[in-house]
Amino acid sequence: MEFIRIPFGYVLEFFYTFFNNYGIALILFSLAVKLVLLPASMKSKKSMMKTSRLQPKIKQIELACGDDKQKYQQEVNQLYKDEGVSMFGGCLWSLLPLLILFPLFVVIREPLHYLLHLSTEELEQIKQVVAAAQNVEVDKLNYYWQYAAAQNIEVYGKGIVEGVKNLNLTFLGIDLGQTPDWKVWTLAGWSQIGGFLMPLISGGLNYLSMFISQKMNNTVIRNDNGEADEAAAKSAQTGKTMTLLMPLMSVVFGFMYPLGLSIYWIAQSVFGIVQDYFLTKHYRKIYDAEDEIKRQKAAERAAEEAEKERIRAAKRAANPDGITENTSKKKQQLREKQEREAAAKRFEEKKLAEQGVLPEDSAATGGEANRPYARGRAYQADRYAKEDNEE
Repeated sequence: MEFIRIPFGYVLEFFYTFFNNYGIALILFSLAVKLVLLPASMKSKKSMMKTSRLQPKIKQIELACGDDKQKYQQEVNQLYKDEGVSMFGGCLWSLLPLLILFPLFVVIREPLHYLLHLSTEELEQIKQVVAAAQNVEVDKLNYYWQYAAAQNIEVYGKGIVEGVKNLNLTFLGIDLGQTPDWKVWTLAGWSQIGGFLMPLISGGLNYLSMFISQKMNNTVIRNDNGEADEAAAKSAQTGKTMTLLMPLMSVVFGFMYPLGLSIYWIAQSVFGIVQDYFLTKHYRKIYDAEDEIKRQKAAERAAEEAEKERIRAAKRAANPDGITENTSKKKQQLREKQEREAAAKRFEEKKLAEQGVLPEDSAATGGEANRPYARGRAYQADRYAKEDNEE
């Protein structure tokens, strides 16, 4: 990965020449990395926030599927597909900064080659001098021997390189060229104690950065009515594994590599918290607008339901016994048809009565006028009367 390491070295050298301090150069380098990766960070943030917003629906799927894990996974996958969300989109983009760490390890480990730009031949000659000065064989030199040489290059490189000055690797009184020792009881002086604290601070800030990011993502979790859904927010699992893994990695690597790496990681965490705040604020404006529309629609639905309930209450008050006429469409059409036929029949009978065909008093029904619906034309009042001899 020389095509990445060499530019990294020149960028570090550029920042170092301004402040003559390796720690500040690493902090500014970390800021430059953040700016270069800003588009990727925005995509990662957007993906994670969209995933968080789906938590209420995922919770509903979980309750609906019960113990059927296969169906649950299928439903969740379909939900992500419908919403255009990648299950691993946020994690993949957040892993991109890790790819920068691998070449950066080498750049930090070899300051003579990448920061002072010495050739391979010059490095071999200086290595011989350093081995002789430490009275050890060349192949038994410390893995990070270049730090000692970089801090005293004017001595070790005398007669080999010209015009190269010693590197200032001290930051806040701590030698960034040292690999910290976790055996705290053996430490002496601020430089060693500060070196021991650096990886721990790195891990703590890394965890804080990811924790704050998760909390900010959960602020956009809303239900269908645009209201905050606390239950779904508590059940959100996005990024929990990464929240523990990344800080642990920064602590372990911090005790394996020179402190320059911990400085870089601390700066990344601090800049990450600031970046996350502004990105969350940016996307919250979009999601807040969506939630406002949801709340307005929910209010309209509630108003409509309240009006329907008011009408139902008025009907109940007007008819407390609950007796209602069948007002179905078919029944109403049948009743109207019967009324039309009855009206037509009455009109026809009345017309015939006027012509003398039927008596006027029986025109409507053929029965008595005072009981129009009780008797037909064949009605005989004395049909069932008893004869006189039977009485």
